Amino acid sequence: MQRRFANLALASLCALAFTGAHAAGADGYPAKTVKIIVGFQAGGPTDVTARLIARALSDELKVPFIVENKPGATSNIASEMVAAAAPDGYTLLVAASPLTMNKFVFPQQKFDPIKSFEPISKISSAPGVLAISPNLPARNWKEFEALARKKPDALSYGSTGQGGSQHMAMLRLEQLTGIKMVHVPYGGTTGVINDLMGSVIDVAFMTSTGAMPNLEAGKVRPIAIAGPQRLQGLPNVPTFKELGVPEMKSDSWNALLAPAGTPKPVIDKLAAAVQKAVKTQIFKDTLIPQGAVLIGNSPQEFKAELSEEVSFWGDQFKKAKIGN
Repeated sequence: MQRRFANLALASLCALAFTGAHAAGADGYPAKTVKIIVGFQAGGPTDVTARLIARALSDELKVPFIVENKPGATSNIASEMVAAAAPDGYTLLVAASPLTMNKFVFPQQKFDPIKSFEPISKISSAPGVLAISPNLPARNWKEFEALARKKPDALSYGSTGQGGSQHMAMLRLEQLTGIKMVHVPYGGTTGVINDLMGSVIDVAFMTSTGAMPNLEAGKVRPIAIAGPQRLQGLPNVPTFKELGVPEMKSDSWNALLAPAGTPKPVIDKLAAAVQKAVKTQIFKDTLIPQGAVLIGNSPQEFKAELSEEVSFWGDQFKKAKIGN
């Protein structure tokens, strides 16, 4: 009996010691430099957002947060790195919309967008903008839709590639409206925007944060916003909802995630810092003029959105007969 009580006492002490160490570790976080991995090239919209959040977290949490760019495989290289990292809060991921889509394009990817990560907070979101060539004989959505209906498969649209966000947005538009066009895939957004400006292709969905200078300058003609509201930089361009196509939604978001298993106190501390950061003037001055909407939601809200988005894209890819 005495030995039994002794064993129970020892077990209780070990549990208390573990709990205390865990709490102390969370309270002491971060104690060293934190890496933020980005799956896109330096200078792009996701990289800009990552560097803004790195600076804000450095200021708030008093240790360096550094950005490392690991582009490739539509951001899968970066995602795989973070998914495999130690769940201690010292390797984070600034992800974008392809995180919830890539599993349907790359069935052999080594991570799951839900199971492999702890969502921290969605930082910002930018709606897709449907833009047409300046030489196309259409001035607005109504005229463009009429032209597309009159000549099925005569107009061409560009995208960053089969199964990418631009491609899927256009397939969704075709599905909702019944118009039919020819898909021209490119290796990146630069080719799409250059050929749209040069009238090599007729139309494309652009991410507002990457294309706003060209959209505002009239080098391409924006005709509809695939988001809930008009953009500050394009006040005369209506939303699809205003145009009678309320289900047409497309956006590109950036968010902060950690490897699965990262302690909740660490996740909550990072989320609070992100929520504080998106309210600062530097975020407003940098991202809102580019068409972004600042968010800063909770880990629970972001997790629910991720699950909903993965489910939505699974259905869309099945309808389009792409991937799995």
